[in-house]
This record gives sequence, structure tokens and C-alpha cells, in this order.
Amino acid sequence: MIRSTPMINTARLTLCAMRPEDFNRFAEIWRDPKVVCHIGGKPKTRGEAWESFVRNAGHWQMAGFGQWAVVLQANRTLIGQAGFFYGNRDLGEDFDTFPEAGWVLAQEGQGQGFGFEAAQAAHDWFDRVIPGPLVSLIGSKNEASLKLAQKLGYTLMREAKYRGTDVHLLKRDRPPTRH
Repeated sequence: MIRSTPMINTARLTLCAMRPEDFNRFAEIWRDPKVVCHIGGKPKTRGEAWESFVRNAGHWQMAGFGQWAVVLQANRTLIGQAGFFYGNRDLGEDFDTFPEAGWVLAQEGQGQGFGFEAAQAAHDWFDRVIPGPLVSLIGSKNEASLKLAQKLGYTLMREAKYRGTDVHLLKRDRPPTRH
């Protein structure tokens, strides 16, 4: 099983391991109310951001996959994260037993196709290295992420409540066929 974070380059982005020097920017992204409005709705404190940051790094060690830092190649700026994790959210065997896909972008990275570019690259890697079903939890009002998930081949399993928020539980059994 892979224990280090592979680097992936796309046309405009680099997906790579998060480095200690990325933490301040990571915390800044998660502190932005507009970024987290559909992800729990509450900005993370610096301590909560640190817990997420080190959990991302440790996930690669424990599971052989995880979340990548999404970095703009043009200026080496961290603009978000994308990848996979086990959430253990207590949402049922049909959800919790599968790797969960997720993506987050800073405001300045949204609306430019970076989310799809990063998520597609991550999914391409997953499909080659650890093929199998994936799940995703997306807030019911997060239209941009729901649209992105559909493009990646996810379909609705069911609607649910998670931490008091209406969410869609989605599943992707295999990559979508490309035309």
C-alpha cells in the first residue's frame, strides 16, 4: 500500500502532500465563512484546522490514500484540497465502509474549473491505484459540488441529516464513461 503522497500535475494545478509551511494558508481557507457555508457552516478555529491538517497527513500513512494539497502551478499558492478519506460518520454500512471523496477550494479558486480539474485528477489516480466504489457527502444546498459530483459519476444513494444539516449521500461504483 502507498504510504507517501504521490504528486499529480494537471494543466494548471499540482496535487501534492501538504507541507508544514502550508498550514497558515490551510487555516485561512477553513476560517473563511464563504468557503465553509456548505461544509458544516462554521469556520474552523486554528486548533480545529490543525487537527484536520495533521489528520490529512496521517491518513496517507494509515490508509494508503488521502487528501492532496491543491496548488496553483502559476504561483505555487495553496488553493484547497481534494482526495479521499474514511470519515466514519456513522451513516450506515452502505456509506461508512467506503472511501469518501471530498474537495474544498478557497474563494479565489472557485468558478474557474479548478475543483473539477483537481477532483478528476484525484479520481483518475484512485481508479488506477485503489479501484473500487467511492462515496461522498454533500450539503443539499451545495449546487456547485453536487454538479461536480455528478460529472465525476456519483449518483444519489439517499438524503440524510448529518450534524443537523440536510445532505445528499452519493455513491460512485465505477468511473463514468468518457465520450
